[in-house]
Order: sequence, then C-alpha cells, then structure tokens
Amino acid sequence: MFSKTQAFALVAALAATGVQAQSGSGVTTRYWDCCKTSCAWSGKASVSSPVKTCDKNNNPLSDASIKSGCDGGTAYACAGNSPWAVNDQLAYGFAAVNLAGQTESSWCCSCYQLTFTSGPVAGKTMIVQATNTGGDVGGSQFDIMIPGGGVGAFPQGCINQYGSTSGWGQQYGGVSSRDQCSNLPSALQAGCQFRFDWYKGADNPNVSWQKVTCPAAIVNVSGCLRNGECVIMANGSGALR
Repeated sequence: MFSKTQAFALVAALAATGVQAQSGSGVTTRYWDCCKTSCAWSGKASVSSPVKTCDKNNNPLSDASIKSGCDGGTAYACAGNSPWAVNDQLAYGFAAVNLAGQTESSWCCSCYQLTFTSGPVAGKTMIVQATNTGGDVGGSQFDIMIPGGGVGAFPQGCINQYGSTSGWGQQYGGVSSRDQCSNLPSALQAGCQFRFDWYKGADNPNVSWQKVTCPAAIVNVSGCLRNGECVIMANGSGALR
C-alpha cells in the first residue's frame, strides 16, 4: 500500500513524465465536410495504417499521399464514416478530436467512449474513433462526423465531391429536420437520419469521456489501429490485429 505522501509523489512523477489524461469531461459538436481526415495521412501517429479515404464516388483509395478534395486533390472522407446505432443505448462513429495537453500523435485512431450528460441523449453512450484534428476544435472537444451536420470551415469539400450542397442546411449546424436528410446524396442519408433517430436531435451535448479499446467494427471501417493495441470483437473478447 502507498502512504498518502507516496501517492502524491507518484502523481507528481507521472505528471512530470507527461503521462496523458485517459478520461475527463468535454463537449461535442458535429460536422461533415467531406475532406480527407488528418489521420488519413502517413506519419501522423504510430498506427497500423492511415485512415482509409475514398474517391468522389466512395470507392476506397490505396494511396495515402493523395491530396484532399478540399485542397485540389481527389481524396475524401468515405461515406462509411457515418455514425450508426449498435442498439438503443450504444452507437459507433468517428470524430475530429482535440484533448487538452495532448497532440495528434496521441489521439489519432484512438477510441473514446462518450457518455452523454446533457440533452435528450443523456445517459446514452457512443464510442468514436479519432480520425481527424480540427483546426477550429478546442480542448476536450469531440466534433462528431454526422452527414448533414454542417460543412463547417471547409464548404468546398462536399461541393467538390457531390457537386452541390444545396439543401444541406446551415454551414455550421447543418439540416434542422429528418426530412431534410433526403436532400443529401443517398450514401449519406442514413448517417444524417441517425442524428434525428438514435441521437434524438441533440444539439452539441456535453459528455464524460474515457479512452477505450477500439471495437473491431470501427477498425474495420477506418482501417486504422494504434500499434500494440487490441480490438474488441463482437463477442466481447480482445484480439490483436
């Protein structure tokens, strides 16, 4: 057993060595800008491979060096990065992340369990994988990828991929009703509807968060896993990839 003095000394030592927080409280926002995500570039973190990207028709690309469609290239976020419900209380998805005191190399392709603490989804849980680092995302913020959630600071991405964003709602915030999801391309409509079904139309709810092992279902979509980490299989067991 540690004495109180020893415990305080241990905490101080961990802080001095830069050990990073694995849990905390935070805020959420939402977006879908169609851009190639930051963690889709090589060299961002110690991972199995960068996050998958797609061409404008949502066909997977194999070259991580292709420039983003938001920067004159042909690589975009895949429609498969849309969130989905596992059951009434649990959902999976992806997010742009910024955690106070940490850097992209520590959160790229890490998974976080978000327990919503406000709004109509309070008590529900969502596990997201960090696939992006938003330049306009603040500390302890999870900007969840939700089609129709707003194109944000890069409106040209979805125009370049889909030809138009007419009917996609506000630049920040996106569509305001489930019916408006029909204005999006068919590949994005289910992800848009998620916001009004499982997510109950929540508007930037607060969360408590903790870093968790990535579910295999998420890694199968992104293609990215941090080196040395396991995945959680559907039966609840862990396995190295």
